[in-house]
Amino acid sequence: MIPGAQVHEVINGKEAEVTRIVEAAYRLHGTGRTVNPDSYFLRFEDRPSSRIIALPASLSGEEPVHGIKWISSFPENVAAGIPRASAVLILNDARTGYPFACLESSIISAARTAASAALAAVELSGQRGGRPARVGFFGTGLIARFIHSYLVGNGFVFDELGVHDLSAEHAKDFRGYLERTEQGTVTVHETAEELVRSSDLVVFATTAAHPHVSDPDWFAHNPLVLHVSLRDLAPEIVLASHNVTDDIEHCMKANTSLHLTEQQVGGRGFVAGTLFDVLTGQLVCPPDRPVVFSPFGLGVLDLAVAHHVYGEVRGRGALHTVPDFFSELKRYG
Repeated sequence: MIPGAQVHEVINGKEAEVTRIVEAAYRLHGTGRTVNPDSYFLRFEDRPSSRIIALPASLSGEEPVHGIKWISSFPENVAAGIPRASAVLILNDARTGYPFACLESSIISAARTAASAALAAVELSGQRGGRPARVGFFGTGLIARFIHSYLVGNGFVFDELGVHDLSAEHAKDFRGYLERTEQGTVTVHETAEELVRSSDLVVFATTAAHPHVSDPDWFAHNPLVLHVSLRDLAPEIVLASHNVTDDIEHCMKANTSLHLTEQQVGGRGFVAGTLFDVLTGQLVCPPDRPVVFSPFGLGVLDLAVAHHVYGEVRGRGALHTVPDFFSELKRYG
């Protein structure tokens, strides 16, 4: 059993290292050395905004491993003063199928999400001639904080940082966090339009269930957009942009912005390719259009980070074990 404190101890301050782990997982996935079925959504009639998602996955490579993440998202938690998401992850032995570790996984999930976004920002901005110095955060929760940390941990330096949130209190708190960690100027924007127009790198990290940004003119300055929350942008913006995702098939479901666009136009031609295509030089993004990265979030990324955490904790001799967890290991007793 690996609790959150041990997970935090392993990955805290290791943003560049975790990003390399996520990149390696993307490369395995892009070359067909993973199994990543559809995510499974458990929804509730009496709580339509809440869900629990199962992400099964299998990862090949030098140390193959199977596993599953079970992550809940209950947005009403925020008003009660506790985090929106909670998660556990099970690792299974690739040879026997037996589970051998259970990890607290909300930190792992946030880290792999942020590492994926940071990796895309590094690669896509490199294609566009340089890293942006003006960043805007639309949504100010845990994921936004992790993404900021991973951008900085991968060498981004910002002169201007913008913040926008439907909650003025949350925006104020996030501004305080940025001012404690950044040298650049931090501005809370009253409107979404102000934030987008004043940012060359826009991070969407909201809990939006439906598109709420619909004017392509806001993006006329051709920013790089990390559309991490997946459901913020209307099809009009998607169609006006150069779209990159982590896995096209996975993104075309659950009423993401890409899925809604596919339903509207009847095809997927508006998606240029995947992050793997960018990593391998098969896809080059244009400088004269907004570039939008929409990562659905693959279970193999969670698996890769979790297996790394397990290995680090085991190497330190700090594993908390549960003796005799399996009561019967002899086939005939």
